[in-house]
Amino acid sequence: MAISELQLPQGVSTQEFPSAPLLAEALAERVVGQLREAIEARGVATLVVSGGKSPIALFQHLVRLPLDWSKVVITLADERWVPVEHVDSNEALLRRYLLVGAVAKAKFIGLYRSAESQEKAALAADEALAELPAIDVLVLGMGDDGHTASLFPNSPNLTQALDPQGTRRCWPMLAPTVPHQRLSMSRALLASARHPLLSISGQGKLDTLRTAASGDEATMPVRAFLQSPLEIYWCP
Repeated sequence: MAISELQLPQGVSTQEFPSAPLLAEALAERVVGQLREAIEARGVATLVVSGGKSPIALFQHLVRLPLDWSKVVITLADERWVPVEHVDSNEALLRRYLLVGAVAKAKFIGLYRSAESQEKAALAADEALAELPAIDVLVLGMGDDGHTASLFPNSPNLTQALDPQGTRRCWPMLAPTVPHQRLSMSRALLASARHPLLSISGQGKLDTLRTAASGDEATMPVRAFLQSPLEIYWCP
């Protein structure tokens, strides 16, 4: 099955690539092009990326592309509630693969906060995100269970986090795998991005996307983002 065969909402576009390296290269060029347009229009650009190992190839391409990164603000769509020194920290991953070379000139807003509880950490991250300019480019991934960012099915707070009219920017969430405790941007904040992009690979992810397209947000949270002007990048 090709991604072009999916029944997606009007305004959602798809691109298929023969390999993961070609997808990462094309996605990086698209991201930088949109950031450049934002800088030219408003003098600043904001990029929100997802954590985990999947975006590493994208990061490695981004650091090679020319851009005035000093005018870019970068943050994460979600974070594991572990110290930055921890092997599972998304911020640590960004500092290793993305916030290097010229990209190190960008302003980075991390989500992790040391606090007495996960809820207090999420509230502190929420306050930090108040300084975030309007999001220009958002790069999301998707899990086999239909989650995106750290908006997991059956997680406490999922209903509130998926509220399209919600005013809170960051929520404490629980993942089914270790580390369980996560911090995630809300749907309302993520959906405010001018240029949302979804990157997935493999037939399994395509099958999940097909299920999500005809499913509901409670069981397939990524369904909340399958709307115009989303661009989906996929490779087998």
